[in-house]
Amino acid sequence: MSRDNSKTRNRILKAALNLLEASRGEAVRMSDIAKRAGISRQALYLHFATRAELLIATTHYLDGLKGSEERLVPSRAARSGSERLDAFIEAWGNYIPEIHGVAKALLAMKDTDEAAATAWRERMWDVRQGCAAAINALHSDEALSPDHSPDQATDILWTLLSVRTWEQLTVECGWSQEKYIETLKSMARRMFVADRPSS
Repeated sequence: MSRDNSKTRNRILKAALNLLEASRGEAVRMSDIAKRAGISRQALYLHFATRAELLIATTHYLDGLKGSEERLVPSRAARSGSERLDAFIEAWGNYIPEIHGVAKALLAMKDTDEAAATAWRERMWDVRQGCAAAINALHSDEALSPDHSPDQATDILWTLLSVRTWEQLTVECGWSQEKYIETLKSMARRMFVADRPSS
């Protein structure tokens, strides 16, 4: 990709991100994004063949701006399953408030907008993979509670770490971010980490 094409692509992604954050759940059209980026709609489609492709790329662009990969380093470098569980909850749980604007827009749009639904599903699948990695690390350590299979534990952790749960606890219930993180870590340990017999 030429430097000019790369600059235009970034301008498009920045425009899409700004519009999503300001959308209040209303559909963000390709024509709106093209106008904000200062290009024609036809030029926009040269960079992104579909609106779903653009919305997915926008979530990855936001990840790049927020340093999502760097945030996951402690989780991936964890020496035990329980350490990885804590680190992943911290990484994703503390990331939610930073991406909440875009997440809220995609959530509001997804039931009536297939492109938004596609972007949301891909984003949430990535989160589920992170949950699975933490649970599988516990399982490999033989430290996963027998109350749940690895798949069931992954499903539960994924649900606990949903954007909706974060909204309910911090926005609706008024919890601090610190209380949210510490409570979810404590709950996850009790639910997923097997009790060790005392020696």
